[in-house]
Amino acid sequence: QVHLVESGGGLVQAGGSLRLSCALSGRRFSTYAMGWFHQAPGKEREFVAAINWNGGRTSYADSVKGRFTISRDNAKSTVYLQMNSLKPEDTAVYYCAANSDYYSDYYRYWGQGTQVTVSS
Repeated sequence: QVHLVESGGGLVQAGGSLRLSCALSGRRFSTYAMGWFHQAPGKEREFVAAINWNGGRTSYADSVKGRFTISRDNAKSTVYLQMNSLKPEDTAVYYCAANSDYYSDYYRYWGQGTQVTVSS
């Protein structure tokens, strides 16, 4: 069974940076494409970024392009989300997820989430 654990969330001022990490265990990490999603209070969960199995392909939501960078280290079974120039509207719980197909919208495995709060 795949297990995902996020870390790195916290409170930051607008304009600041955070780096989220998500470690996968239970299966071979390089088998999976990985994604980051976020969910703000009262809103639907939204796609943030995705990366294919070897990091050769990435995609981003328009709202984070140029500010966030997704990357992965297959040797460490970890995916990262570097978040720069943070805005108050980035405040949300951030989830990582694993997908067997980078081009599919179906993510089978999810982490428990980590809170990111951006103060103005």
